[in-house]
Amino acid sequence: MTAQWYVLIEEDTRETQSADGTDLRLHRWTLVASHPVEGDEARARAVAEDAALHHLPGVPARHARPGDSPGRSAYLTSDGSWLVRLQQHHRTSHIRVTVARLVHSRAEEQAPPRSLKEKLRHALDAPPPVPVPWTPKG
Repeated sequence: MTAQWYVLIEEDTRETQSADGTDLRLHRWTLVASHPVEGDEARARAVAEDAALHHLPGVPARHARPGDSPGRSAYLTSDGSWLVRLQQHHRTSHIRVTVARLVHSRAEEQAPPRSLKEKLRHALDAPPPVPVPWTPKG
């Protein structure tokens, strides 16, 4: 099997929520793109560098005017990923670009729908036991 290389792009998404009259800015990294790359790891690293230097996150893109170009600081970390800071119109956003090799993939599986009889039986039964979390063997 040949390796399948990808360039993954994550954005720092911000959400403001109010708690007890105080606005809280919540930050969370979200995977926004997964681009397959034809070729080897070196090609994937070149594509990742291009993404780090040119990808525009959603927030600055929505607020940009024609001809705007955000300020950009791109850092290559010791593990080979890129951390990029963009600033435009007093707004700051961050992206992380990583090269990754796909080693496992499985499609979602759904159980067949239950009959009315099974639904009623389930409503009267005790809840099923909680699944045991994964632990290393040995």
